Amino acid sequence: MSNVSYYTAEGLKKLREELNHLKDVERPKASQAIAEARDKGDLSENAEYDAAKEAQGLLEMRISKLEETLAGARLIDESQLDTSKVLVHSTVTIKNTANNAKMTYKLVAQSEADLKSGKISVDSPIGKGLLGKKVGEIAEVQVPNGAVKFEIIEITRGA
Repeated sequence: MSNVSYYTAEGLKKLREELNHLKDVERPKASQAIAEARDKGDLSENAEYDAAKEAQGLLEMRISKLEETLAGARLIDESQLDTSKVLVHSTVTIKNTANNAKMTYKLVAQSEADLKSGKISVDSPIGKGLLGKKVGEIAEVQVPNGAVKFEIIEITRGA
């Protein structure tokens, strides 16, 4: 059984585009590379052929993983979500209680996570620690350096 993950329309579109690109562009390239390497003669000592076959295997594995992810993907209507507690697709402003640093993150599915754009995975230590918390509550998160406490300042939906 595949894992169910919730995606925004944008995140789901990106996944589908990547899968289509791999199938329609990269797969034919891999087949062409194998054919070209095969035409060079003896396969037992053909490093180019071995490399092309390995690249094809990795590509097929990535395609399979994306298909599995898409099979368990569910589109989420963010406008219908509760903002009283932190859920997937919540935008959360938190304050580190040790140094008073404020940060804002959006909790997303693992494949949508992008720290540069402020999106963290619900499967990350911080994401797991924030889930279910309400404004004013303290989330204690285990990180490699030990435990960090974050106060939930605000919970919103969207961007």
